[in-house]
Amino acid sequence: MNSIALLKIHCLYYMDKITTRARIGLFATGLDTYWNQFEGLRDHLNAYREEIAAGIGTADGVEVVDAGMVDSPEKAIAAATLLAQKEVDLVFLYVATYCLSSTILPVAQRIGCPVIVLNLQPAAAIDYRKINALGDRGRMTGMWLENCQACSVPEIANVFNRAGLRYDIVTGYLKDPLAWEQIADWVAAAKVYRGMRENRLGILGHYYGGMLDVYTDITRQSAVFGTHMEMLEMCELKRYRDQLTEEDVNAKLREFRANFDVSPECEESELRRAAATSVALDRMVGNHRLGAMAYYYEGEGAYEDIATSVIAGNTLLTGRGIPVAGECEVKNAQAMKILSLLGTGGSFSEFYAMDFDDDIVMLGHDGPAHFEIAEGRVGLVPLPVYHGKPGRGLSIQMSVKQGPVTLLSVCEDRKGVYLLAAEGEAVEGPTLQIGNTNSRYRFACGARKFMDAWSKAGPSHHCAIGVGHQLERLKKSAFLFDIPIVTVG
Repeated sequence: MNSIALLKIHCLYYMDKITTRARIGLFATGLDTYWNQFEGLRDHLNAYREEIAAGIGTADGVEVVDAGMVDSPEKAIAAATLLAQKEVDLVFLYVATYCLSSTILPVAQRIGCPVIVLNLQPAAAIDYRKINALGDRGRMTGMWLENCQACSVPEIANVFNRAGLRYDIVTGYLKDPLAWEQIADWVAAAKVYRGMRENRLGILGHYYGGMLDVYTDITRQSAVFGTHMEMLEMCELKRYRDQLTEEDVNAKLREFRANFDVSPECEESELRRAAATSVALDRMVGNHRLGAMAYYYEGEGAYEDIATSVIAGNTLLTGRGIPVAGECEVKNAQAMKILSLLGTGGSFSEFYAMDFDDDIVMLGHDGPAHFEIAEGRVGLVPLPVYHGKPGRGLSIQMSVKQGPVTLLSVCEDRKGVYLLAAEGEAVEGPTLQIGNTNSRYRFACGARKFMDAWSKAGPSHHCAIGVGHQLERLKKSAFLFDIPIVTVG
């Protein structure tokens, strides 16, 4: 199986979910002294580089910037200039054969992003018999140099360490599934990095008063993730809502029925109220080019009417890759966006209860959900009261699909921003049918230890949930943002 097929396998789930285009840099190492000594060596090494470039380029939404073979100080400056001009998010350095670290250091210093060293041999093992049978030690040396990747890796790492540069290493061979899994993870992390930097996050309303854990420093959020924060006004949302036609509302009702199992208990007036607000939300999101949103509002009259009818529309936005977090939890909107960029969902949740008989933790929320990761169809149901909030209206009833899941929180402490993540399993069992998202989760360390460890790690009481085990991709994303990641479980 070739490298292209391997990357396709590792990225298959994510391909229809991701629209952000990451710029991935690539260059190969070499030593120009070799080319006249060993006929065909440079051509063979460049063919390997092209195979790697083609493999990386199969990932959806990726632009590969190939700077070619760096085998001299002059080539180093040219490669660095190209990669810097293209503003690449990540650079793969393919160690094609031995090179002088003096030709590599200028590239890494000038590009302004981490370098991932690809220590990839052409094959899992040298064909010893083939090389030894050549009978010409010059030709034998040339063929050996095609397999000489490991020679330069310690030298490059030593120099990068001393220069204070951020890097990592992938070791394997060209058609190595484990190596290509790591490459796919780095590509996915680069898409998260690019996506967060291009993201515009809307803040509609205000924090839930007194919920101190959700408060955040939005300047710091922008500084760490590059996210633009757009302040929104309820009066703007009301203006869009006031301008709607009957057809606008009817079209949205059809969208509700296409995406939700609408309970017969839902009153027509409530459905139309939620539909009108959903259309208005779509227009606000479109006009401000938002990729995520956090909201909460308490008001009277028309404003309460709007604030109590947002859940259905915000759920549709979340399922379209525009995650929306309730209670104005900006940090959780960021976490939801990260999981969304990974193509794994990102549903708004909080800790609900524990079942000590079954050793599970329950999570859910009465706010917007991610219908694309639901176990079955999402229900749209009426709530006679929004607990702890004004009014009544429609809400979501769903469970996350059973199987592997990842919990993610964007956290903030006195030192700064960091990620908190855990891998677990969404498992079968009874849940409350109270008009909320609600699922049962099992963790390897057990419910008691998990709950204590997660809480002590310092998150707010909200978190984002995505399907699949995403810890390796999240670790690599944290590395690109140059922030810590804490893991539990």
